[in-house]
Amino acid sequence: MSVNQLEALKQFTTVVADTGNFEDIKKFSPQDATTNPSLILKAVLKPEYRTLLDKAIADNKGSSLSGGALYKKVIDDTLILFGREILKIVPGRVSTEVDARLSFDTEGTLEKARYLIGLYEKAGVDRQRILIKIASTWEGIRAAEVLQKEKINCNLTLMFSMPQAVACAEAGIRLISPFVGRIYDYYKATTGKEYTGLEDPGVQSVHSIYNYFKKYGFETQVMGASFRNTGEIVALAGCDLLTISPDILEKLEASTEPLTRVLSPEKAKSMEIEKIPVDEKSFRWLLNQDAMATDKLAEGIRKFGEDIVKLEGIIAQAS
Repeated sequence: MSVNQLEALKQFTTVVADTGNFEDIKKFSPQDATTNPSLILKAVLKPEYRTLLDKAIADNKGSSLSGGALYKKVIDDTLILFGREILKIVPGRVSTEVDARLSFDTEGTLEKARYLIGLYEKAGVDRQRILIKIASTWEGIRAAEVLQKEKINCNLTLMFSMPQAVACAEAGIRLISPFVGRIYDYYKATTGKEYTGLEDPGVQSVHSIYNYFKKYGFETQVMGASFRNTGEIVALAGCDLLTISPDILEKLEASTEPLTRVLSPEKAKSMEIEKIPVDEKSFRWLLNQDAMATDKLAEGIRKFGEDIVKLEGIIAQAS
């Protein structure tokens, strides 16, 4: 009896559920789960998850906080409630995201990350089960470097380029999330071409990052993210982790097409790969020279920021 593609993938890649929907997480039995402001906003608009937001609002009734400070506190509490529920389902880790509006604020990111870990620990959750999700800006990477030294593991997100990835690896970050689908979206929109499999620029980006890390012995884990189709997953089989939305997990589970390992440390070690300089000046210059990465990083931060503001609006109405 042939195994489905999802089961085949799990033999050499850690599968992570990219959702805030608990039923979907239970259905596909992933090792880890990731959330972000957009997924949490989507979830709390459903009656079955609105109860978590309502609990966070109720817990803060009578608080001395008001206005923006109160809304931020309620959002933080909601993130922790979601994370705790997810950790009851997955055996591994959950990623919880720092407010995107802190993406260019190293000190603000440090303060928020420590606060979120403190909330988890107060609830009896071991910090080893949490990844603090931070945008891959220069400021975000510097904050994550400090946090890693404090044994607070980080997941650097909104990653679209090699300079971002290499800066994270050299800073000793636990995990990075290069965005495959959004890179694909950009090139499809700008060239009008359809890309499949290994021709997909998003897939090529993750191949480059994975091979660079394995070639030079970096321990930072690579978790491909933001997928548009199963072909992207098949072309990245063997990547350390892949975080996949429920609709694509379902398609993988329904398919018995062959899926074989594509990426491996052994292959990477034999490749000729040039070292990339990543001090602050070279990082900013190389990122600036990559129109796609600059565009998608800014767009991603804006979108997550907008969804946080929408969440605050829902809280303001309910408070």
